[in-house]
Amino acid sequence: MRPGSTVMFTGDSITDSQRLESEDGLGFGYPLRIAGEWGFRCPEQPVTWLNSGVAGNKVMDLEARWQSDVLDVRPDVVSILVGINDVGWHAYDPDGYLIPAEEYAAGYDRLLAPLAEAGTELILIEPFLLPVRGVLEVGAALIGPEDRKKWRADLDPKIQVVRELARKYDAQLLAADGLFAELSATTEPEYWAMDGVHPTPAGHAALAAAWLRLVTRG
Repeated sequence: MRPGSTVMFTGDSITDSQRLESEDGLGFGYPLRIAGEWGFRCPEQPVTWLNSGVAGNKVMDLEARWQSDVLDVRPDVVSILVGINDVGWHAYDPDGYLIPAEEYAAGYDRLLAPLAEAGTELILIEPFLLPVRGVLEVGAALIGPEDRKKWRADLDPKIQVVRELARKYDAQLLAADGLFAELSATTEPEYWAMDGVHPTPAGHAALAAAWLRLVTRG
């Protein structure tokens, strides 16, 4: 990243992290940690940090607000984390339905195409799911480990979509699902995300550290 760059984080609740309740609009998760660490390490390279994540968003929700929230801002770098709400666990909601991987891929591609055409640097973060053991309440349903195994079967093809799009658009890929799988091999997964989806402070710190390694390597 060059001095004076504008970096836009966008996606769902993991990125949102209560940004509207925060003084600087970055929320309380990994975007704030990235901005803080960058400012500490590189005071001579000021960067403008923005967050347009919205809790509950799917790819199609991002599409609906992409022009005003992202394209019109003309950021130099866009970092995207979206996909867990496109996974089958939303079928437990009254209005939920299963989103095919092909539909997810087509929508995600439509997000990236105008950014690539404008020369925007892209960072794609894989959606992820940790194998926690507890029970999660979704609407009126109680969702346990066996249910999350079904989510995993739906999530894996969508992670592959993100990897393929990263190659197509020469984007930086943050392999977050693999990151958390590796961390969970030595520390219980609940330490990183109590419900398997939303990171704990330690989980956000892990995401932020991986993001910074990605953009500063070499």
